[in-house]
Amino acid sequence: MDVRFVETAPVQHLLDRVAGMASPEGNPRAKAIVRDLVEALMSVIVRHDISENEVWTAVNFLQAGADEFGLLMPGIGLEHFLDLWMDAKDAEAGKAGGTPRTIEGPLYVEGAPLVASDANLSSDPDDTGVLYMSGRVIGPDGEAVEQAVLHVWHANSKGFYSHFDPTGEQTPFNNRRRIKLGEDGRYAFQSKMPNGYSVPPGGAADQLMHVLGRHGNRPAHVNFFVEAPGYRRLTTQINFGDDPFAADDFAFGTREGLLPVPNRQGDSAYIAFDFHLHRAEVRQDEAFSHRARLAIG
Repeated sequence: MDVRFVETAPVQHLLDRVAGMASPEGNPRAKAIVRDLVEALMSVIVRHDISENEVWTAVNFLQAGADEFGLLMPGIGLEHFLDLWMDAKDAEAGKAGGTPRTIEGPLYVEGAPLVASDANLSSDPDDTGVLYMSGRVIGPDGEAVEQAVLHVWHANSKGFYSHFDPTGEQTPFNNRRRIKLGEDGRYAFQSKMPNGYSVPPGGAADQLMHVLGRHGNRPAHVNFFVEAPGYRRLTTQINFGDDPFAADDFAFGTREGLLPVPNRQGDSAYIAFDFHLHRAEVRQDEAFSHRARLAIG
């Protein structure tokens, strides 16, 4: 695949959104410079066939001197671009189907408690309803995936994640668990309902969004890793389809097939969602990318 991939309509549309071209707000010169800069970075990725791991090795180096670099990656569309790039490679290799990949974001924490299915993810009380989510982890032939581990993490009702909460009020690993599934590949969990949130006010990402005439909001969502022996590790998330920012995510995390609308009944909401995995072709397919992640304990 050559650099003309960057000229395709989905990538050009992404670049226009990244630079806020449809917005009358912001600085036109900054918009043009940011668009060209991000397009150049995308072209370099394609021209040199830079891998996901090589990209994150560079980001880890830069992030050591810039706390919000991991947040800027989704904000300028590069993290979503990596998904488009890997999707294109899959299509070129004849791989189809499976749950869509989407961005990880910078707020995963290693070492969450390993629990059985039907777990409660929330350790803390919260002034919100209860989310119930269930489904199956399925292989490409419809088989139940055995020995799968489902990593789940999400924000609380204030839009804060445990370990990153500026109030310091959350219990460690609140709304974070690793769920060990049985032979039938079924999972279920409940937790206090997450809300959407914005980038930290006044931070680097917030300042860039103002320059580009964009907002920094994310819809309510739940993040996932799915790993299992013999299958490709999946990084994905579901955005609540009835959230006002579901189709206008600052981080470009919304993808077709990842927008379930919760079945809301009083203070409870129910989501049924199955994860469809690809088989691993090489051992590295099962591994996590080289992205730097907070590790606890």
